Amino acid sequence: MIDVPDGFRQMPRWWHDGTSWLDALPNLVKAQCTAWNLEPDGPLAWGSNALVIPVRRGADEFVLRMTPPGPGTDEHVQALRWWDGRGMVLLYDADPAAGAMLLERLSTPLATRPLDEAMAVLGRMMRRLAVPPRPGALSTGEIVRERPAELEKQWEELGRPFDVGFLRTALEIAPELTEPAVDLSVNGDLHVHQVLAGEREAWVTVDPLLYRGDIEFDLGRVLWMQLDEMAEIPPYFDLVVQEAGLVRDRARHWTVFRAVDYWLWGLGDGLTEDPVRCERLLRAL
Repeated sequence: MIDVPDGFRQMPRWWHDGTSWLDALPNLVKAQCTAWNLEPDGPLAWGSNALVIPVRRGADEFVLRMTPPGPGTDEHVQALRWWDGRGMVLLYDADPAAGAMLLERLSTPLATRPLDEAMAVLGRMMRRLAVPPRPGALSTGEIVRERPAELEKQWEELGRPFDVGFLRTALEIAPELTEPAVDLSVNGDLHVHQVLAGEREAWVTVDPLLYRGDIEFDLGRVLWMQLDEMAEIPPYFDLVVQEAGLVRDRARHWTVFRAVDYWLWGLGDGLTEDPVRCERLLRAL
């Protein structure tokens, strides 16, 4: 029923995971369409981990999202059910064991809009998703609690790749971040490529990671995904802080800590462009 696009086959995940699931994907899509009475209905799209197939059931339009099954699929389904369409793509059906989700069909990515507009939308989305937290969700405080010792070790193992002042600042900030100032739902993977135009709401988020705690947690990612388009960074930092109603100092501290964290992770994983963005973001703040 489908051919797996070359662009999806070239995603870094398959360098490590192999191609067995990709090779089986046409038959998996066919089986899922049969189970849910769906017909493919348009060009395919993909990200780093999932293939998205526009589908139809009679006059009703959806997308079928297929990804390798595993714990991440269960967590994704739980996140979609928790937000239940508030700023979030609607989940109509799910088969986690097959890595399959039947989702609301959306349209134009936010990445196609001018930068000022996109950053303002992301700020408002951070606040819209800040509903009361799901019991048992991972806390932003827990995420940062174990990282300081690991950061220093990674910095040494990587040959002290950047000024120790950046590292010291992150280590000084970390203790205050281990205790969230608020307890709200947090999308830990919000950025311009994860928001698309919808009909129920003007803009709708996809592919969330559900945490709880400080919504300032992922401001760094919101910024660095579009950093190359920013002649100056502070005005966009201030724009998102204003639109999301964030506490400015806490937003700055979370951004600095996450940028140092991501910088070291990126170097360790062989990335080249993202560490440069992290340095630029840190120097700007």
